[in-house]
Amino acid sequence: MDFALSDEETQVRDWVRTFVRKEIAPLEPEVLRRERAHLPGLAVDELRELQLKARESGFWGVQTPEEYGGMGLGAVLTALIEAELGRSFVPFRFGGHADNILYYANDEQRERYLLPTIAGERRSCFAISEPGAGSDARAIRATARRDGDDWVINGEKTFITGGNEADFAMVFARTDEGVTCFLADRADGWRSEPIDTMGEWGPAALVFEDVRVPGANVLGEVGKGFDLAMKWIGRGRYLLPARALGACERLVEMAMEHARTRVTFGAPIADRQAIQWMIADSAVEIEALRWLVLHAAWLVDRGADSRHAQSMAKLYGGVKANEIVDRVLQIHGGMGYTRELPVERWYRELRLLRIYEGTDEIQRRTIARNLLKGHARVSGTLG
Repeated sequence: MDFALSDEETQVRDWVRTFVRKEIAPLEPEVLRRERAHLPGLAVDELRELQLKARESGFWGVQTPEEYGGMGLGAVLTALIEAELGRSFVPFRFGGHADNILYYANDEQRERYLLPTIAGERRSCFAISEPGAGSDARAIRATARRDGDDWVINGEKTFITGGNEADFAMVFARTDEGVTCFLADRADGWRSEPIDTMGEWGPAALVFEDVRVPGANVLGEVGKGFDLAMKWIGRGRYLLPARALGACERLVEMAMEHARTRVTFGAPIADRQAIQWMIADSAVEIEALRWLVLHAAWLVDRGADSRHAQSMAKLYGGVKANEIVDRVLQIHGGMGYTRELPVERWYRELRLLRIYEGTDEIQRRTIARNLLKGHARVSGTLG
């Protein structure tokens, strides 16, 4: 059993770590200032400039297949990258990416949607959640009916990531044959409405009122959209706690630095047992999360069934990241509660991890069901 990173993994991790330190972290004060003024932390052209700078070193399309100009990296390497990116709250992601289900596009759709998305010329969003259908995706009520060679879509989608910026949506609607996925251009007539949230994440509500979509815009097969949706949802739950892992590392480092320099009653608060225990507990939980994330990613790379491991990483990551950021805010005292430091920002951002892409309750349901039905064992992979 070898827990060491390979040379490639070490090199990739170190390059991303350096990129974050030199190119992304210096932007943090300005990002905080903009967000306090209710402006986007990173403008589209600024994000694009950073992505192109990374591309000069070959970092483009981290998991995009090499045949499409990407790096085609595996799950473990991608998890290591996400953890390094998570060490900054600046909303950066590498370019050259497209949603995994867009690779099911036919030749015509590939030219119109997939390739322009990878190139950064088009922006997509995944639209399945509805006011009455969040965790229960089968409860969607949006409909699509045939009208000649076209489909007419009616319904509302909610909490759609990227919905305000997207120029096309992968929208799921009920048809006579079952749930079907459509590639719907914004120009077809749907509109988006921003949803104000406690964090900087800016989701949207999408409204479809007699939106006419050509029959050629069905993604995959009519009536087979739910299978595509599950492929999208299950594409990489380990990546969410991976990013939270990096945030927790950075937060605890900030807490330790503050504890060493903040003096009360004649001594640094780092000397107080209460502070020491918060730091110790956080360090143990960070290490446990690291191995849950990497184990799930390792299973993905092996082609094994990783769903149980990913649910465990997602659940543990969401719960523990929230506990850790709460401790860090407490260690910082009143300053941690202000918007001069990024602690409260991370506090709001990490809270979302317990809700989106599978709530804590859904993960617990999945884990318990797997154990009780014998699909997984408490003794785990080595059992």
